Amino acid sequence: MVGVKMAAAAAASIRERQTVALKRMLNFNVPHVKNSTGEPVWKVLIYDRFGQDIISPLLSVKELRDMGITLHLLLHSDRDPIPDVPAVYFVMPSEENIDRMCQDLRNQLYESYYLNFISAISRSKLEDIANAALAASAVAQVAKVFDQYLNFITLEDDMFVLCNQNKELVSYRAINRPDITDTEMETVMDTIVDSLFCFFVTLGAVPIIRCSRGTAAEMVAVKLDKKLRENLRDARNSLFTGDTLGAGQFSFQRPLLVLVDRNIDLATPLHHTWTYQALVHDVLDFHLNRVNLEESSGVENSPAGARPKRKNKKSYDLTPVDKFWQKHKGSPFPEVAESVQQELESYRAQEDEVKRLKSIMGLEGEDEGAISMLSDNTAKLTSAVSSLPELLEKKRLIDLHTNVATAVLEHIKARKLDVYFEYEEKIMSKTTLDKSLLDIISDPDAGTPEDKMRLFLIYYISAQQAPSEADLEQYKKALTDAGCNLNPLQYIKQWKAFAKMASAPASYGNTTTKSMGLLSRVMNTGSQFVMEGVKNLVLKQQNLPVTRILDNLMEMKSNPETDDYRYFDPKMLRGNDRRPSVSLVRVLGADMALLVGPR
Repeated sequence: MVGVKMAAAAAASIRERQTVALKRMLNFNVPHVKNSTGEPVWKVLIYDRFGQDIISPLLSVKELRDMGITLHLLLHSDRDPIPDVPAVYFVMPSEENIDRMCQDLRNQLYESYYLNFISAISRSKLEDIANAALAASAVAQVAKVFDQYLNFITLEDDMFVLCNQNKELVSYRAINRPDITDTEMETVMDTIVDSLFCFFVTLGAVPIIRCSRGTAAEMVAVKLDKKLRENLRDARNSLFTGDTLGAGQFSFQRPLLVLVDRNIDLATPLHHTWTYQALVHDVLDFHLNRVNLEESSGVENSPAGARPKRKNKKSYDLTPVDKFWQKHKGSPFPEVAESVQQELESYRAQEDEVKRLKSIMGLEGEDEGAISMLSDNTAKLTSAVSSLPELLEKKRLIDLHTNVATAVLEHIKARKLDVYFEYEEKIMSKTTLDKSLLDIISDPDAGTPEDKMRLFLIYYISAQQAPSEADLEQYKKALTDAGCNLNPLQYIKQWKAFAKMASAPASYGNTTTKSMGLLSRVMNTGSQFVMEGVKNLVLKQQNLPVTRILDNLMEMKSNPETDDYRYFDPKMLRGNDRRPSVSLVRVLGADMALLVGPR
């Protein structure tokens, strides 16, 4: 039995591992047994904003209820005493949070307290809790205190982000501010290192670390290597041995963590996109797998002078359970529109079949043929009824993606995002431009000021040679007339001059998009999507700088881009050059691209 569990754990994704860790925590830090027959112990979950962000993409309200969570409340909200129910806390070990937990102990809010900290709590803060428990005579009620090491947010099987709350504190801007102090930089680095350390504790593996020299990435690598070494040195308390690790210590695979400074490729984050998931992220209010839409109320007759109706806001969760999302999130948008239409037609056909069977069930007459037909259709109707929940779920997903895709399409058409995407692809792949950049910037109907600035910055970053001062002034005037803020351009000018990138801009490969004309299916009059005027662009695979760097490091290829990358192995006194295997976990970090793959 143990062998089966360990084999399963070895193949588990980071999403599954973090979900298992959360369920174990909610089960009073005892492994959660699936399909257990007994009633769960009813309890209250208390979290801060950080804890809420970690839990919400992984566990639904129904799953929390199945785990016995009757209430989930924010730590700093006004909470009434529930003296006969245990409380599970899941919070960051901050000064403010510790004070509020001590206040809860003094107020005797709950029957017992299971204290779980997202990151490791310091000894001094632990003593503060102990003193508060003593003063409140509540020592016996503090049942368990655990460091969970879950300080990261998993969004997909192979993708996580470091944080959502206060993310501007570890952003590209925060690290590259000219007035940042050494103390502030140390705090930023420590925050990033803590999240990465928690990730590898949850993954149950010690990574090989590679990083570029002389950048923030190197600072993170040095600190992370030191933290891992210190933990491994203390064999009794190491987080990478024993039961908490599962199969990790028996696995011969090691992850490769590549830390890359964002400055190696500034064009890609500015690039307008054409795939479904990327467009949703770019143009809609999309955070932690949830998209918020404003529903248009439509044109309604209202009395003159009446107050206009407020738009309704709707939220949709785009999770791994959503099969349509999983299948099409990386597809070009016109393909998604076509697939939604196909799904809708399939659903309508199934619905019509159920209606037809219902009408046939009202057959009259006693002849044998009618009875035989009735018997046959009864079996079909029974089958149709049994598939009704699946049909309803299919309808819910069709409605969801119809609404989301319609909202995306409105942005594409209003801002001409297909034109921006195609033009930027040509700039980055150094192919011939069929239209003047100045014409697009000057076109009042083509995009927002931000769209125009993004386009020009990509042109400026990707140019083999910077435009002349006279040309630059002309572009600046056009950008200013279009309502653009020129501060980003000033920064990129200084960055490019400082990095001496003018002679060696980042290469994006000779890849181009190809326009295949407008889609036939989605142009049908019965379609949910009117795609008139939107190009059906076919995506070609890009060879981005980060992709090349990862490929070189994974395959141990000699290349000027990666030859000077530093090597850290926390398990060894000296690093060695064994070749990593080719699999990849994507990790989106604040100012760095953080890439992880089993070695």
